[in-house]
Amino acid sequence: MEEQDESEAQEEEEENAEEAGDGLAPRWNETDGSVDGAQDQSVTASYWPPATGSPAPTEEEFVNAVVPEYEDSNEPGSAMSVPLTPMPSVTPTHLPPILLELRWQPPRPPTTFDGFSVYIYRDGNCTEMATVDENTHEFFVELTEPGIYRAAVTTLSSSGDCEPRESTSDTSFTFYLSPSGEWFEQPKERPQAVSVRMLGSSTAVVSWALSSESHNGSVVSVLSLTCLKPSLSQRMENTYCSEENSTSDIITNLTPGAQYRVMVYHTNGPLVSPPSEPVIIGIEPTGVRDLVVYSLSPTAVILRWQRPYHVAFRKYILQTFFFNPLTLTSEWTTYYEIAATASVSASVRVTDLLPAWYYNFRVTMVTWGEPTLTCCDGSTVSFITAPEAPHISSADYSNSLLYVRWTYGDIFTDLSHSRMLHWLLVAEGKKGSKKRISADVTRTVMMATLALPPGDIYNLTVTACTEHGKNTSMPYIIKLEPAPPKSLYAVNATHTSVTLLWVEEGVVDFYQVLCKQVRPGRELKVREPQAIHSHVATIADLQPSTAYNCSVTSYSYSTPSEPSYITVSTPAREMNPSVAAISALAILSVLLVSLLVLIFLVLRKKHLQMARECGAGTFVNFASFERDGKLPYNWRRSLFAFLTLLPSCLWTDYLLAFYINPWSKTALKKRKLTSPVQLDDFDAYIKDMSKDSAYKFSLQFEELKSVGLDLPHEAADLPVNRAKNRYTNILPYDFSRVMLVSMHNDEGSDYINANYIPGYKSSREYIATQGPLPETRNDFWKMVLQQKCRVIVMLTQCNERRRVKCDHYWPFTDEPVAYGEISVEMMSEKEAPEWTLRNFRLGYADETQDVLHLNYTSWPDHGVPTVNAIESILQFVQIVRQQAARTKGPVVVHCSAGVGRTGTFIALDRLMQHIREHEYADILGLVSEMRSHRLSMVQTEEQYVFIHQCVQLMWRKKKQQSITNDVIYENVTKS
Repeated sequence: MEEQDESEAQEEEEENAEEAGDGLAPRWNETDGSVDGAQDQSVTASYWPPATGSPAPTEEEFVNAVVPEYEDSNEPGSAMSVPLTPMPSVTPTHLPPILLELRWQPPRPPTTFDGFSVYIYRDGNCTEMATVDENTHEFFVELTEPGIYRAAVTTLSSSGDCEPRESTSDTSFTFYLSPSGEWFEQPKERPQAVSVRMLGSSTAVVSWALSSESHNGSVVSVLSLTCLKPSLSQRMENTYCSEENSTSDIITNLTPGAQYRVMVYHTNGPLVSPPSEPVIIGIEPTGVRDLVVYSLSPTAVILRWQRPYHVAFRKYILQTFFFNPLTLTSEWTTYYEIAATASVSASVRVTDLLPAWYYNFRVTMVTWGEPTLTCCDGSTVSFITAPEAPHISSADYSNSLLYVRWTYGDIFTDLSHSRMLHWLLVAEGKKGSKKRISADVTRTVMMATLALPPGDIYNLTVTACTEHGKNTSMPYIIKLEPAPPKSLYAVNATHTSVTLLWVEEGVVDFYQVLCKQVRPGRELKVREPQAIHSHVATIADLQPSTAYNCSVTSYSYSTPSEPSYITVSTPAREMNPSVAAISALAILSVLLVSLLVLIFLVLRKKHLQMARECGAGTFVNFASFERDGKLPYNWRRSLFAFLTLLPSCLWTDYLLAFYINPWSKTALKKRKLTSPVQLDDFDAYIKDMSKDSAYKFSLQFEELKSVGLDLPHEAADLPVNRAKNRYTNILPYDFSRVMLVSMHNDEGSDYINANYIPGYKSSREYIATQGPLPETRNDFWKMVLQQKCRVIVMLTQCNERRRVKCDHYWPFTDEPVAYGEISVEMMSEKEAPEWTLRNFRLGYADETQDVLHLNYTSWPDHGVPTVNAIESILQFVQIVRQQAARTKGPVVVHCSAGVGRTGTFIALDRLMQHIREHEYADILGLVSEMRSHRLSMVQTEEQYVFIHQCVQLMWRKKKQQSITNDVIYENVTKS
């Protein structure tokens, strides 16, 4: 080995006096020549040599020394603190002798020493030990076996008789001699600039700076610090609990929420460098799954969630976010902390919440590490708590309106920031046709009015409604007293009977009618077993020329109402002629005949002259009709006929007119009109009625004009309602008019120009109404919704002959349009040559109702379709009947005034149903009945004749169908 000059030694940096020296340089030679340092190679075997067989470790030793956890000796050659796999036991391989030369520098003055000790270790065992004097700075040793070698030099010093002392620290280096003779020197530089970057919740990549030393590999060491926590049930982790090493820079199978220590070592053969500075990484836990809220009460909920399947964390933190009405602020606050468990699901009950309030709930997971990590802010769910149940405090009934008040919460309850939307007041009756009546009320008002029919028992509830929940009050039961009959009047008074009519008001089980003479007399009473369930009662067995005080009392649930009174008077009895009267009449007749003969003879000349003035061709036609009771002619028409036929013989006209028509107009109005005809004779009947320019049709239609003229229409005459009538002469009767239900107690709020019309199967099968005005279209849709009408028949166009006949009361497009509180959406529209079909959807509060709108567009105002269009109109009537048969509500029929075309259509629909099951028809009686419910139904004589023509065609088609069926049956029986 070559020596260094002393000048070089003096130029070295100053070292500790107790060190043996620096610059310990190894050099070796084989006996047959020199050998260079071994090349760097990657070693896949275990990097750590066995620790067995080595002497007791001292602080000077660094090979295979176990480093305590979380500590680093920072000594060159320190091994990683993991269990090491022992090298397999093999027979040592002998190498050709290799001469190792060691050289070192002595300590710098003023250090005193007497010599040096040289140690050679192989695989932890000391194989060579020598002592040299202070002037020797090199040492030679021969190596013949492969292994991990450590060469160390210490200083010796002695004083007097004391034993020499050896320095406590040495200068050494470690190298590896492979079986092939390759040389590997241990890296002494730590890996620098180590960093860890997460690629995902369970994968990370490790990076570090390049080393200036030669090495052939690197090792990444990973240890879970979370595994050191005492509670296994809380940490929920089983990976990297022991230090694991990998030659890859990618770390996998990490546990979200755990904390890890990562260190890096450089390797050269089986030798490792000192470890890098440890890098501590914490991984955010993955958030909870399936976070849901269940309502328990207005002030309590349950939160439930699922934890991730593979996560390490310490606890859950439940936070709430809401608007605090006391501080007028909103912020996240911690409500509860829950220790982590191994359970997959977790739940917590949250109480003391505000009813009908908007809350955000957040559940985060907190890790064990320092500092702790929290996840995840996105694990949030919003919820609106249920409202409290209101309490109905009072319910008062007055003037057909029920006034309901309620309370909510306590006196400190403030709804200004709550999520309360509205109140729903519901009244459910037991007997009424409209059993459920409701009203929506804004949240700021805790009172409402309902228009309830009297006489029923109602179950009242108030429901507090939010966007997603509601709560209903305890039922409040109220019984309404029955109302007295309304608009009581008398008709058809004879000398022994009278008919009382009144308007039904509310729910009534039956009516009790009592008539008492004004002067003392007997008391007549309608017996209860004959319980009167309609609004008509005929009182018989009365005395002629007598005044009676009659009362009508409503009964509901055995409770009577206040009676309604009316005074009626019976006319005098018609005297039957006695025998004496007949005799006197006979004598007077003889005298009268004699007088007439005398007058005839005296005035014969003058009469002949008058006859010549009248003309030879003048004659008088007399029509004879047989009818029970009084003559059916109208007095105006009869007088007109005679005056027209005998213009020159006025005295005869007056005489005849006096005897022919002695009946009053009032008597005709009160008679029931009827004229049933067998359909087999209907062709002959029409032929007879059509003679003389349909003169007999004219007579019948004149009789109809007086029907219903004495019925009152007081509601239509109110000033507030006059603008709601399209025509001033077409007004609905009070007893049959449709009454709207309104929350407001305003005069006229219940009015619409519409009447119930009886049908073939129901007393309220139709609603005949006028074409809506712009100011009444909201009322029109309210009527359709309240009466549950599913079919609307429109028999007019909005504009006819440049005049507005009806408002366009439905949307022009498929966009919903609000008509008051009701929204109307046109779902579809299909046009045919003579009619148009539309489907509407009505919306009110949370209810919807589908309505079919059938519009016949080929019917002229005040007229009738052409004769060729009879089949078309009958087909349209049949389509309407098919749709109406599927529903229960009334069919709304309107034209412009709601009487002409409307009455004709209803008559055709009723007759079509009637003829299917009968072989006669009473058109006069049918029209008379309709006119007793609405004025001027079937408005013109032309429309009246048109109904007869349609019935004629209906009967022919029925007979043809019957013949066809008989032929089919006959063919089947023959075959």
